Amino acid sequence: MQEIGAFEAKNKLGQLLDCTDRGEEITITRHGRPVAKLVPADHGFDRAKAKRVAAELREVSRGLTLGSLKLKALIDEGRP
Repeated sequence: MQEIGAFEAKNKLGQLLDCTDRGEEITITRHGRPVAKLVPADHGFDRAKAKRVAAELREVSRGLTLGSLKLKALIDEGRP
C-alpha cells in the first residue's frame, strides 16, 4: 500500500487513479496522519476469488476442534 500526502495527491490525482485501476490501494495522509484511502472500484462479484478464499478458509480450519465445548452452548451464550 502506498502513502501520499494530501497536497501531492491533489496534484497527482490522475496518476493515483491509474494506480488504483491496476488494483493498488493508496493511503492519503495529512501531516503524516492517514485521513483517506483510495481503493479500486468494485467491479462486481469475483467468483474465482471467492472460491479461492473459501478454499483457504477450509484449509486453515482443518483439524481445529472445539474440544469439550459444544457449538450450541457457545451460540446460546452469545444471545441476550
